[in-house]
Amino acid sequence: MIMIRAIVRPEKADEVLASLMDAGFPAVTRYAVAGRGKQRGIKIGDITYDEIPKTMLMSVVGAEDKDFVIQTIMDVARSEGKGAFGDGKIFVSDVDEVYTISSGLKEETAPAEEEVAT
Repeated sequence: MIMIRAIVRPEKADEVLASLMDAGFPAVTRYAVAGRGKQRGIKIGDITYDEIPKTMLMSVVGAEDKDFVIQTIMDVARSEGKGAFGDGKIFVSDVDEVYTISSGLKEETAPAEEEVAT
């Protein structure tokens, strides 16, 4: 299984969530976050805002769905045209174990594609 964390513009978050839901990926955790990327914040007049509000969307998907989910997020979260600074980032990592709290059961996780190939 793969964890995908996407940092997106807050005004794009609902649209990304709707697209993921329509594509069959309803399980998403949403966080309000603040930070800065390569643009080092934004300056408006004499005031510099070094932390910009963003939304983090976190989802765990099967390794076989990783590329589709990433492309769905990118297609929706990207600004018109070629995109713009501040559109966000997507972080991808392996998930080793998953437990359901209510049942106490460990869920089965499939090995990552690279591990299967060896």
